[in-house]
Amino acid sequence: MPPTDVDDLAVPSAERPSAERPTAERVAASLRDEILSGGLPPGMPLREAALAAELAVSRNTFREALRLLGAEGLIEQQLYKGAVVASMSEARIRDIYLVRRTLELRAVEESGAATVAALAAVEAAVRVTEAAVAAEDWRGVGTYSLRFHGALVATLGSPMLDTFFHGVTAQQRLAFAAVADEAALQEPWTARDREICDLVRAGFRGAAGAALRQYLDDSERLLVQLTRGA
Repeated sequence: MPPTDVDDLAVPSAERPSAERPTAERVAASLRDEILSGGLPPGMPLREAALAAELAVSRNTFREALRLLGAEGLIEQQLYKGAVVASMSEARIRDIYLVRRTLELRAVEESGAATVAALAAVEAAVRVTEAAVAAEDWRGVGTYSLRFHGALVATLGSPMLDTFFHGVTAQQRLAFAAVADEAALQEPWTARDREICDLVRAGFRGAAGAALRQYLDDSERLLVQLTRGA
């Protein structure tokens, strides 16, 4: 993980809201990105002293970052273990998909107002996913496919929704980690990402929405089944 800004002042964040909180948010973003890429799997302990040193921040800043991630459901506090990366229950998986349907389907409905740059980002995200499939990089496929769906949500043009959805996709990545056979989990979806992308870019919003809804229904069903098996 890349270092963030140095912060050696170990004082409570409440005493320095303007200085401490932005640094904690950058640390939280770094850890969130590691979760989204699969680098921090469920159950992994987050050792405060070691990670604070690696990220070049105070332990107080690191604790604040963990608090932010805990509020997003990405971190759990366990007795005798301290902070660990969260595991996703079946109920949490179903909640993730409820959120995804709400935001992604709305994004498709509103895609007629999307900018050229936003639609180009959707296309670029699919191409990266397709390249990962060609390389049989299944962990990468899972990460890049989630980024494609994030690019869909980004066509709405809301930075607040983008930030929220990034946390949701990080939780989805944790659900993926419970399944041992990533190829079986990831292989079916890239062609369907491509279909949705092409329909959105061509302006066929009704067909794109129907394809996306079926995609999310099928993906939820498969992930729940594989998680139960695991």
